[in-house]
Amino acid sequence: MKGKHVAITGPTAGIGRTTSLELAKKGAQLTLLCRSAEKARALGKEIVAAGGLAPHVIVVEMSSLDSVRTAGEQLLAQGKPLDVLLNNAGAINMSRRETVDGFEETLAVNHFAPFLLTGLLLPLLQQAAPGARIVNVASDAHTFVKGMGFDDMQATKNYKTFREYGRSKLANILFTRRLARQLQGQGITVNCLHPGAVATSLGTNNNGIFGKIVPRLLKPFFRTPMQGAETSIYLCSSDEVAGVTGEYFVDCKPRKPKSWGRDDAAADKLWRYTEDCLDYSFPL
Repeated sequence: MKGKHVAITGPTAGIGRTTSLELAKKGAQLTLLCRSAEKARALGKEIVAAGGLAPHVIVVEMSSLDSVRTAGEQLLAQGKPLDVLLNNAGAINMSRRETVDGFEETLAVNHFAPFLLTGLLLPLLQQAAPGARIVNVASDAHTFVKGMGFDDMQATKNYKTFREYGRSKLANILFTRRLARQLQGQGITVNCLHPGAVATSLGTNNNGIFGKIVPRLLKPFFRTPMQGAETSIYLCSSDEVAGVTGEYFVDCKPRKPKSWGRDDAAADKLWRYTEDCLDYSFPL
């Protein structure tokens, strides 16, 4: 990874933190996209102490499309080719919340934000091609649902915590498949993965007992931070997957997601829906 530029969302906790540290140890130059500049600075000091390069920090609130756009513009302004984009940040809520843009927050943070950020940073990835990579952290939580549920995408009729989370993770898988098709032959691979990490901050943004029980409820899907980060690190750095694209990985091996995670018609419909919601055309 020496000489490689890697941008990571959600890099200061759980699997994102472990992935950041390990990629930095491999020689990567990191750009940390996160909410807390203070936490990013602390991580930066740890990276340097371990012999890595001092990371660049861009503050971003993934629940705000304007903030995502600003972060993308700041990274573009650097003019440095981007070898790897790791869309790692995620959220889960006990009750329905709306973002400043008026969207259901789980879908907005877990799907809308990485969709927009990836589109904004595509020129930098194209500069690094061939060999550029987009890695999306999805989840086996896509098994919580059996489709996108396009009739109530914003969960205004009925909100269910794990259904909305599962739907957002299914969206990550469908986005990966669709984008991989679109970028075929351009020297940019797109893959997604099921991670798994016990020591994750996912869900701790919720007040009260929910913030404590979410990690326990998700325990069947999570392990240790290092185990959880292994597949992210692998997809970001391994020569073994240099030419692999459009796949879903578990334990560093490709695995078929559920049939609704292989529904290309649904992937196309989700793509159009996302562009309409964001009033944004992906630059392809």
